[in-house]
Amino acid sequence: MQKTVGLGMLGLSTDQEAVYRSLLTDSGEGVERLAARLGITESQVRDALDHLVDLELLRPSRDVPGMLRAVGPETGFQTIIRRQEAELLRRQEELLRSKETVARTVAAYAADRPASLEDAERLIGLDAIQSRLESLARDLTDECCSIEPGGAQSRAGLDAARPLDERALARGVTLRTIYQDSARNDPATFAYARWHTEHGGQIRTCPETPPRMVVFDRRVAVVPIDPANTRLGALCTASPGIVAPLLALFEQTWNLAVPLGADHRAGTPESDGLSPVELSLLRLLASGLTDEAAAKRLGLSLRTVRRHMAALMERLDATSRFEAGLKAAHHGWL
Repeated sequence: MQKTVGLGMLGLSTDQEAVYRSLLTDSGEGVERLAARLGITESQVRDALDHLVDLELLRPSRDVPGMLRAVGPETGFQTIIRRQEAELLRRQEELLRSKETVARTVAAYAADRPASLEDAERLIGLDAIQSRLESLARDLTDECCSIEPGGAQSRAGLDAARPLDERALARGVTLRTIYQDSARNDPATFAYARWHTEHGGQIRTCPETPPRMVVFDRRVAVVPIDPANTRLGALCTASPGIVAPLLALFEQTWNLAVPLGADHRAGTPESDGLSPVELSLLRLLASGLTDEAAAKRLGLSLRTVRRHMAALMERLDATSRFEAGLKAAHHGWL
């Protein structure tokens, strides 16, 4: 049976409306006759009658004890509307009280935290760091600059960053991120970087990066307390004396980095076709770093570094690292 437009908003199902309309025209029908005429079960009729009584659309008959009479739509529907208005008012009052409670809680929380970010705030634990990043990302209005060293990024870190980046990009915020070249070799990190650029973000990579940093609106920076041991936590600061040098370092690295969609393998004329990774590896090893230390700096595995070094020694026709260094310097690669 077709339901009258709008009655569903009053809490009436199709069966309940059909029973109500029938009783409006013939209040003397019993359950069995109603079920047969409407094509529904007696149980459905009884359920409908109970609900209509709850809505005060049916009331006990004064003429026939034990029977129910239908209340006219003008009176019955107005009763339902007044009840819904009262419920809406109650929920609005609850919402207002909830807002007041949240406001008091936020105010109390803010009072317990440093009143200013001029001095560095120490963030201990991943939860504290994530909470601060979420807060700063929510207030972003212009630009966020970040450096993500180490090549492959953790799945948890990428999952936590995606909603923050998505909301910022949707607001028109400029997001610039620098990864290491080795991030291109990790499927999850590279897929995230591609998603980022497809949604308007800017990604560049380079063989070596400075330590991890995030700078929000060129005003607030979050950096690790100890880049060599990120478990010690992070520092959040708005001190211009710290933020400005970090931005200068970011811009310098950004200008040397290669956009994600560009060919990062092409060498420069003076490098005789060496890739940026190979050039950086030569310089790091020439400075005295071990294979292990060079791998960590470049965000590569030890096996990859040794494979690159073996290829370089073969290309230079060198039998030792020392000889390779001399020949690389002779070629002007160092």
